[in-house]
Amino acid sequence: MSQALNKLKIFNDPVYGFINVPFEEIFDLIENSYFQRLRRIKQLGLTQLVYPGALHTRFHHAMGSMYLTSQALDVLRFKGHDISNEEALAVSIAILLHDIGHGPFSHALEDSIVHNMNHEDLSILFFDRLEKTFGSSILMAKDIYTNKYNKGYLYSLVSGQLDMDRLDYLNRDCYFTGVSEGVISYDRIIKMLNIYDNNLVIDEKGVYSIEKFLIARRLMYWQVYLHKTVIAAENLLINILRRAKELSLSGEKIFSTPALNLFLSKKYYKADFEKDSSLLDNFAALDDFDVLASIKVWAECSDKVLSKLCSNLINRNLYKIEIQREEFSESYVEKITKLTKKTLKLPDDHVDYFVFKGIACNNAYDPAIGNINVLMKNGELVELTEASDYLNDAVITKDVEKHYICYPKEVLKHL
Repeated sequence: MSQALNKLKIFNDPVYGFINVPFEEIFDLIENSYFQRLRRIKQLGLTQLVYPGALHTRFHHAMGSMYLTSQALDVLRFKGHDISNEEALAVSIAILLHDIGHGPFSHALEDSIVHNMNHEDLSILFFDRLEKTFGSSILMAKDIYTNKYNKGYLYSLVSGQLDMDRLDYLNRDCYFTGVSEGVISYDRIIKMLNIYDNNLVIDEKGVYSIEKFLIARRLMYWQVYLHKTVIAAENLLINILRRAKELSLSGEKIFSTPALNLFLSKKYYKADFEKDSSLLDNFAALDDFDVLASIKVWAECSDKVLSKLCSNLINRNLYKIEIQREEFSESYVEKITKLTKKTLKLPDDHVDYFVFKGIACNNAYDPAIGNINVLMKNGELVELTEASDYLNDAVITKDVEKHYICYPKEVLKHL
């Protein structure tokens, strides 16, 4: 009995206060080395270079998402919906592990470490591995995570327009960045959750809170996740790993931690992970510290491109970035390219490490992953845009794209 009670720990979360571990199995998962790795992966990558307080981790976020899920389950059960303890445990596991496949610096290096695999693909591999230790509860959690379980609303709690993942990261990222425009009424949104025809819906009284949620999400993307300096910093990090891998694949010996060295020396794809189970353990040994330790050494390496890129990141000498609604003209890009080659004395095959363009896309409401439906007081179910006085399809589903170009700050004086 004392052992069981000991596993029902209480954590002091800076955002929500004291939160508890709802099941003993959850505590065992938290203690697992795969999950503990999330303590060493920042939630917002290099966003700390813009907002110094953004040092929270994937561990913080996973714990917060689990807490919000437990609150949502309590609300849905209170409203009379049948959710068994086994299902409650499984959905809690699914949300706890939803980001377990993230590599160093989260989204920034999603395709730099392994190829043609996103963090969801890797998370599923971790589910399969953990199933050998934790059994049937992991199997049900995996079915919920992959939307194969017969109660679709449980999947919506983990991944959907109103999932607990989004509610936590908006709330948590606001707290640690200090960007108040993203503050949402997460507690009221959870209180307004309901189930209709096996789908997660929102009660009519919660429409205003959902309007605020969608606006806050759009603002957070421009002010935090797609902040132009964050884009510049994360592209610099991507180019560092690209150059390091290029050198390693060509046979050049460069310093790196053992875990990182494996993924620099060869390109690994999904099929490789399926054939060689040890790759997942090697991936699980990777975190932000492997990359940062290597970058500090590479800043002094003999390769001028890698050395320059790494020195710039360490000293926060980031790319100059211009961002606008229209695409940059070919003549302007060519002008920037020529000036960069001349200023940094670069050969043609190195210039794309220092001059490049891209598109930042912001869509707060993506109908492709499902609509937000509102349960009206008369029992009718309507789509959010019909229930809202403010929002319409043109406003909330529109993709807002901005074009950007990055180049070294040294070029500015020649423009």
